Amino acid sequence: MKKINIAIDGHSSCGKSTIAKGIAKSLNYVYIDSGSMYRAVTYFALQKNMIEFEKVKENELLQSLSKIHIGFEEKKGEQHTLLNGKDIEFEIRSLEVSKHVSQVARIPEVRKHLVAQQKEVGLYKGVVMDGRDIGTVVFPGAEVKFFVTADANIRAQRRYDEMIAKGYSDVSLEMIKHNIEERDFLDSHRKVSPLVRAGDAVLIDTSHLTQDEQLTMAMAIINEKIN
Repeated sequence: MKKINIAIDGHSSCGKSTIAKGIAKSLNYVYIDSGSMYRAVTYFALQKNMIEFEKVKENELLQSLSKIHIGFEEKKGEQHTLLNGKDIEFEIRSLEVSKHVSQVARIPEVRKHLVAQQKEVGLYKGVVMDGRDIGTVVFPGAEVKFFVTADANIRAQRRYDEMIAKGYSDVSLEMIKHNIEERDFLDSHRKVSPLVRAGDAVLIDTSHLTQDEQLTMAMAIINEKIN
């Protein structure tokens, strides 16, 4: 069976990572959450006081890019993000990182640096990658592309429930909805690699679909392409 690359783009908290993980598990492919890479850079910037008064100190951050080494490790069936060898999976999912990640992700040099790494991962096929610009920039030649979305209120509730379950206590539903809508706007309106649906991407609206239904829909399209 031939291996292909699968690109999954979409809005924040719409379930694209859940779909991507399910596909990767079904096909025994490599799964990469590109968003976690931007979150790792954002976390690094916050730790080094490179973000103050809602502004990113771009020059300082760019001078430090060579010191930022991002890796992945599987723990109990879940992919964890490593920054310079340290597991930061819990930290990068915080609302503080979510508030600033779009600001960091819109910096052209940061995108160029991370996109180069992402493209390299896909050279040998068998990769499922999700993010904001995978089907348009990272893997424009991906054999299968999906664009995932959902109603903003539903996305906010899902994200809130997830964060509470994981132990984040300093969040509210209103804060999360505001963050989601702000990120949608910033990601869709940035000059470099904006969030847009690729012309050949299949739309999946997860608003009223269970996780099993989402995966079944995606796998039907993928299996048709592979076979």
